[in-house]
Order: sequence, then structure tokens, then C-alpha cells
Amino acid sequence: MNMRNRVQLIGRPGADPELKKLDNGNSVVNFSLATNESYSNSKGEKVDNTQWHNLVAWGKLAELVSKYVKKGKEVAVEGRMVTKKYEDSKGETKYISEVILSDLLLLGNK
Repeated sequence: MNMRNRVQLIGRPGADPELKKLDNGNSVVNFSLATNESYSNSKGEKVDNTQWHNLVAWGKLAELVSKYVKKGKEVAVEGRMVTKKYEDSKGETKYISEVILSDLLLLGNK
């Protein structure tokens, strides 16, 4: 994998990923992954910060994701970041960033 565009995340899916079969026979799965970090603010209070990441898997990896990845079960993923540009229903330009997965590791139980 190209080291210039490499993303590694450990987190928990917000929902069970759903596999989609495309007309060309390819498989794809899209899901969101929550990553959490905690820190203490200037008053010494614990602050939790959750970030949501859009993930996409294709082919055999998509099939494995749909079979084994479940809501709330911790996973480690690796892939590359892509940003897509599109127009919404009002004609405004929007952007969405996604991580295209190349690897998956199932971690803890929940």
C-alpha cells in the first residue's frame, strides 16, 4: 500500500453493515465507524470525543465485512482516504470523505 495515503482506525461500527450486489456482480458494503478519544480539559473534567468515519469495502472483503462485522464490535481497519464531490438536490456542491478498506481485523467482543 502507498504510504502517502494510508489510514488506520480502531473503532466500533454504528450499525451492522449491509452487503449490496451490483449489476456487474461486484459486492460493496458501506458503514460508519466511531472512534473515541478521551482527554481532561483545563478544569480536570474528562471529555469524550467521538469521530465518525465513512468506510467502503469491495469484493471479497465486502462479503467478509457483512458476515463478521457487527454493530458495537471493535474492529481495526486499514485503507486509503478518498474525497468525492457531488451536487445536492439544491445544486450546491458537497464533499464526502471515505476510507476504502484494504484490510480488516476483528478485535474485541461486545
